[in-house]
Amino acid sequence: MNVAKKQNFFDSNVLGHPSGLFVLFFTEMWERFSFYGMRVLLIQFLTAAVIGSNPGHGWSIESATALYGTYAMLLYITPIFGGIIADKYIGYRWAVVVGSIIMTLGHAFMAFEGINFLYLGLACLVIGTGFFKPNMTSILSEMYKNFPEKKDGAYTIFYMGVNAGAFFGMMLCGYLAEKVGWHWGFGLAGIFMLLGTLQFWLAKPLFGHIGEVPSKNKEENKDNTPLYGEDEKPNPFTTIEIILIAIMTVCGLGYAFSDPLREIAGIDLFHAMSIGKIAGQNVVALLALVLFFFVVIKRLAKYTKIVRDRMIAVIIFAIFVVFFWMSFEQGASSLVIFARDNIDRSLEGNTKTIFDIVNICLTIIPLIIITYVLVQLKIKTWTVIPFSNIVLAICFLGIWGVAIWMLNRELQSETSEITVSFFSTLNSFFIITLASFVSKIWDSKYNPPATVKYGMGLIIMALGFGTLYIGTNGVAEGVKISFMFLVVAYLFHTLGELCLSPVGLSYVSKLVPPRMIAFMFGMWYLAVAIGNKLAALLGGQIENITKEYSLSTFFLIFTVVPIVAGLLVMALNPLIKKLMHGIK
Repeated sequence: MNVAKKQNFFDSNVLGHPSGLFVLFFTEMWERFSFYGMRVLLIQFLTAAVIGSNPGHGWSIESATALYGTYAMLLYITPIFGGIIADKYIGYRWAVVVGSIIMTLGHAFMAFEGINFLYLGLACLVIGTGFFKPNMTSILSEMYKNFPEKKDGAYTIFYMGVNAGAFFGMMLCGYLAEKVGWHWGFGLAGIFMLLGTLQFWLAKPLFGHIGEVPSKNKEENKDNTPLYGEDEKPNPFTTIEIILIAIMTVCGLGYAFSDPLREIAGIDLFHAMSIGKIAGQNVVALLALVLFFFVVIKRLAKYTKIVRDRMIAVIIFAIFVVFFWMSFEQGASSLVIFARDNIDRSLEGNTKTIFDIVNICLTIIPLIIITYVLVQLKIKTWTVIPFSNIVLAICFLGIWGVAIWMLNRELQSETSEITVSFFSTLNSFFIITLASFVSKIWDSKYNPPATVKYGMGLIIMALGFGTLYIGTNGVAEGVKISFMFLVVAYLFHTLGELCLSPVGLSYVSKLVPPRMIAFMFGMWYLAVAIGNKLAALLGGQIENITKEYSLSTFFLIFTVVPIVAGLLVMALNPLIKKLMHGIK
């Protein structure tokens, strides 16, 4: 390795990594703060009564989840296009800035009252995320291009920034929204998105040429060596494939928008395409899936057997990813409603005292740790990026201020009520505390194959819903259960996520040749998008299933289905092992 490169890499290191990593850490933290701060409020806000101390829109759960499902689905589709635009035209850094500005506008719109502002806000968040999400990781990847041995540690630190932002966003935005007013929560999310964008832009000197607009003068192959290995030759899309992709894209987006339009406004875009009892929008969705698999199969036939088999293995994993996210993302829909209506959140006496102590520790300790990182960054970079450091300091003063105000307000009250959004923070908290533990298990002698990890992830996550089934089974209507059932459920959900989610992304990168990785990651995120949409559709049925059967029946469904899926993927281990051709 070039000595000069090594020296440059560590010129301004913080905790063994270049200071630029921590600029990305804080930029991603503020973006996740704003995103999850808004996300945890949306279903509550839409379904809250129109009249009251903190009025909402009074929507049905089905209408709210239909809108949220489409929103969540689009969040995983637009990054495909944002990545392409950045790669070819504007570069990663400009893409991040453009995305941040658009998302800031989205939060600003949502800070105003009125349904049209809500729609504008969600549209901006979808478009902005498309630019922001893929290109932050691209900058990180480019930064460590010549230092692969440091990449795992860098991604771990970056992932902590993701979860720290999610944790504080849901905690503070959720508290402000539920206790003061919805639009205050949306507004707080937007403020930190704006400041996060500003600190990133002012930190440009740390990144040099990383993430700049791509050069039009591509480096030529001067020595005439083969550009691609046998398994890496480009497989350009044919005209027919492009046309089919365009059709399935229109069909997919049509379905995404038709669902909320039908639920909210009674507008059925595809009524004429109904076949018997099958709704037109479902016919369109099935058509898109048929075309999708046709294109995939057609393209697979062009590759060598080993490459083809490995890509088939990725597709099988992607199918089971749908089942996982379909269940896991109940945390953004049905579990929000469940926490609001069926969990005893009242606190008084010793229970309140214990909760106050826990809440103080959960809030203050992470803030102290992250503030320490901020101080270290300031020490190393003050002379280079002073204004970026000032903006970052303002961000943290704001966070400390809101956190202290929240804690003081709770300490002053004799009785209190746990916010609904508090439970959503548990996933991020458990990830931060348990991620290294799970990673060490995989690094030990016990390192099962991918199928077993997938099966474990699905089954462990199902145990969380099993906990809720036990807690609600036989409980009379209107009786609320202990919040500890929900805490334990989120613990199992997080352990399941840690078993499955990182493993899936890792195996995509292992199994797919470099020239095809963008296409397969697009397919992967499509599976996640479908899982999110299904999660919202099924979560919206919580009231109907409860009325027809019982609340415990609803949770039993999400206990049984993932367990069956987990056992099935484990049973496929011999086949998938054969398809992977030695990849472990």
